[in-house]
Amino acid sequence: MKNLEELRMMREKVKRDLALRTGQHRIKIVVGMGSCGIAAGARDTMNELLDLIEKNHRTDIMVTASGCFGFCAQEPMIHVYVDDQRPVTYRNVDIDAARLIFNEHILNNRVVEQYLFSKGKK
Repeated sequence: MKNLEELRMMREKVKRDLALRTGQHRIKIVVGMGSCGIAAGARDTMNELLDLIEKNHRTDIMVTASGCFGFCAQEPMIHVYVDDQRPVTYRNVDIDAARLIFNEHILNNRVVEQYLFSKGKK
């Protein structure tokens, strides 16, 4: 850190990052971060989703982590919860899949069948 302005900028970034993981949001994305998910690249998937949210200036989307979803061969996996819609679980969500899911499902409300694992009940 070289000056007070850098400290302020760092503080604001930490606040934004924290806001993406807590509170009430219209959309919630849960990334499976068990050891199998991490080994399959879930950390990169989560970072990509966080970057996409920030780049799109979205404050209504929350990203959080959970343990293993129980389907190790399908990792990385994510759950997408949108208010008043059935939850959706996606499989094999690498960085490219995360971008596609974000653009299609999160921004345009279209489920991406290519990576679909399951749809839940409302």
